[in-house]
Amino acid sequence: MTDYANLLVNIAPPFAHVTLNRPHKSNAMNFAMMDELVAVFAHLKDRTDVRAVVLSGANGNFCAGGDLADLIAVSAGMTQEEQDQLVGRMDAVLRAADAAPQIVIARLEGAVLGGGFGLACVSDIAVAADNAIFGMPEVRLGIAPSLISPFVISRIGLTRARYLMLTGERFNGHKAVEYGIAHEVVEAAAMDGRMSAILDELRQCSPAAIRAVKELIQTVISGTLDETVIYRAHLLNTLRMSEDGQEGMAAFLSKRPARWVDGT
Repeated sequence: MTDYANLLVNIAPPFAHVTLNRPHKSNAMNFAMMDELVAVFAHLKDRTDVRAVVLSGANGNFCAGGDLADLIAVSAGMTQEEQDQLVGRMDAVLRAADAAPQIVIARLEGAVLGGGFGLACVSDIAVAADNAIFGMPEVRLGIAPSLISPFVISRIGLTRARYLMLTGERFNGHKAVEYGIAHEVVEAAAMDGRMSAILDELRQCSPAAIRAVKELIQTVISGTLDETVIYRAHLLNTLRMSEDGQEGMAAFLSKRPARWVDGT
């Protein structure tokens, strides 16, 4: 696996751990980090031995958003079209995480702001520390949460998104659960234990079924019931007759742990 300047990547099937690693900037994303995140998800796309990707940040912060100093420096002298393409790289990051065939787990500690807020909104499982600080502060900087907006609205709904985008309000992990950004909140000291427990739960899940369900989610949210009914029925029958499906049902009936095809 490639070494990255702005990420720590540890792939130990059935899981991969990706840590945003710019602690001196509270893990704010520069364009190099964005490109690296896209590359990591591209590498993991075909790794059928990886069931989940844990996204976290180094030194107690998840991500403080985009690195504005990097934006100013890199975009200097560019045309408007070039600048638009440059900042659009954040969209590529969010799409890559959103469409990942693995379960994406966000470990949300410290700053979860701007682009980091967006990353939280494309995760499948989000666990927040009680003292984490969430928010979209862009409006207080004279800018807008443009690239993350579709993912935020999809996650928390239009009414809540309007309020948070237009006020830049900051809030803690308990509010993040109330608002639908995170699924649960734990004390900061308990985060390691909770993450380990979640990964233990995922070991019980079929790798093939996980990938199928991730595709299912993307398919049904973009189509009508009539458009997807054949797909949904076919998927269920295909999985039922697969090796993992046969093993999973046999294990359930025998009251024993399943032994998945990938051996984990």
